Amino acid sequence: IFSSRFPFYYEIKMAFVIWLLSPYTRGASLLYRKFVHPTLSRKEKEIDTCLIQARERGYEVMVRVGKRGLSMAATAAVQAATKSQGALAGRLRSFSMQDLRSIPDKT
Repeated sequence: IFSSRFPFYYEIKMAFVIWLLSPYTRGASLLYRKFVHPTLSRKEKEIDTCLIQARERGYEVMVRVGKRGLSMAATAAVQAATKSQGALAGRLRSFSMQDLRSIPDKT
């Protein structure tokens, strides 16, 4: 919508990108020195505080998710063991001594 109302939008945009990237004009360096660096310098303490909080929260979330995952894995292992123990015992009971004697000995 914006580009159709503004004449030569793409041409101006292309000229701006060339100005930013050109080693002769050093447009990106100029913008950084005039706008980005002063803003970052003023907000440095706030940014550091946010980074520390994000690190702490990330650690807490990873510990919580790890505990939950280990709990789920332990529950699944116990359930699988109890279910398979009954199936294994049922299979072993199905073999009679006659069945075991009929297996040829390869010695």
